[in-house]
Amino acid sequence: MATAVAKQSASASNLANLDTPGYRAHEVFSQVLDGEIADAAAMARTSAGHLAGTLPAPGPATLQESEGLPTRRDGNNVQLDRELLAMSRAAGDFSAAQTALAAKFRLVRYAINESR
Repeated sequence: MATAVAKQSASASNLANLDTPGYRAHEVFSQVLDGEIADAAAMARTSAGHLAGTLPAPGPATLQESEGLPTRRDGNNVQLDRELLAMSRAAGDFSAAQTALAAKFRLVRYAINESR
């Protein structure tokens, strides 16, 4: 959810600077996949000899300049359509994560209530 919020914030910042001369668009780069792999490997480990290598810890989302975008004459490379699409995707990711989290809370609540 935090990554989705960071992506929405970056897109909002880019949109706010749509007409700022010389502004370069930014995007969020996150190592979420690294964190998921590390979590899965830790859960799957049944012996100290399994998966002997160390996996990287999940890193925070970082902001970096977008590359490969065409630049206008004023030096700005923000594209309205691209930013609106990025915001929509981030909103969908946030909604999906929120739904999954709510389902997990319902499952925990059910387990607590059924044990009485």
